[in-house]
Amino acid sequence: MFETVYSSDEWPPGERFDRWREMITQSYLPSVVSSDEAADFRGVARVLQAGPVHVATLRLPALQVVRTPVHVRRFDPDQYQLAVTLQGRRTMAQSGLEVAPEVGDLVLNDSSHPYESWMLPDRGAVETITVGIPRAALPLPREKVDRLLAAPMAGGTGLGGLLAQFLVGLVAESESYRPQDTVRLGTVVLDLATAVLAHRTETGGAVPPESRQRVLLVSINAFIERRLGTVQLSPALVAAAHHISVRQLHRLFLPQGTTVSEWIRHRRLERCRRDLLDPRLAELPVHAVGARWGFRCAADFSRAFKTAYGTPPGDYRRRNRPGPTKRRA
Repeated sequence: MFETVYSSDEWPPGERFDRWREMITQSYLPSVVSSDEAADFRGVARVLQAGPVHVATLRLPALQVVRTPVHVRRFDPDQYQLAVTLQGRRTMAQSGLEVAPEVGDLVLNDSSHPYESWMLPDRGAVETITVGIPRAALPLPREKVDRLLAAPMAGGTGLGGLLAQFLVGLVAESESYRPQDTVRLGTVVLDLATAVLAHRTETGGAVPPESRQRVLLVSINAFIERRLGTVQLSPALVAAAHHISVRQLHRLFLPQGTTVSEWIRHRRLERCRRDLLDPRLAELPVHAVGARWGFRCAADFSRAFKTAYGTPPGDYRRRNRPGPTKRRA
């Protein structure tokens, strides 16, 4: 994953806000940036370049950004920016409209038009994740997408929720990805963003079949993750929930080199492995850890875990248990 991190802590306290403003203007989008907390400015930006899109995570204090027609003429990357607010409040105005999305909701803006954005902190900071989407990469009619500028879009459920959940996971696990993963992950982000915008503009027919298929697979994986602790989780249940046949479901998993049942078991075992390493769950019996993630039979859980990780779950927990902290004399 190609990630660039900008942190105000890297600069002397008296220069932090000026350096940040310069970074935004030169590395992001030309604009006027101001803050009521310029004297003690604390901000962090992480930018992931993932294939056709970039994903920017921002944690900022009170901040106002104004992009004028002069700035647009100076530099325009010709892209849409689809953002989800994770904490605090962000108000955005563009094309004569103003929106203040709730936490978890999505909002779209366009780099080719002037806009204003205000960050209003909660518990010290505003946190957002923004996807930069090249306009040429979006297979939807521009005139219809532009109707969504500065319009609130629910991000807690449906396709919006699926995109928001995927972005949060992408950012959280960014250090674990290999360089060859970047194009695939970026393509998935683009597919999900396209699906959200196509749903809102009722232009689903413009979405390529392969893109719809990838979005369906992401939805299926999210469904599986939410129900790993359900004993009844099965290929038939997954297929029925997505209104496809079990045969179609198996075809979707073929390119991954695994079956649906194998994937469910793999994800259950991985959740068990994490719980066995969690000191907060140290008193939870091993068989209860397995039952927590859908293994009804303790013996079956032990065999499956040993096959996957080379040691029984009890031994794995003991070998990887943190040692006692040494007290200083």
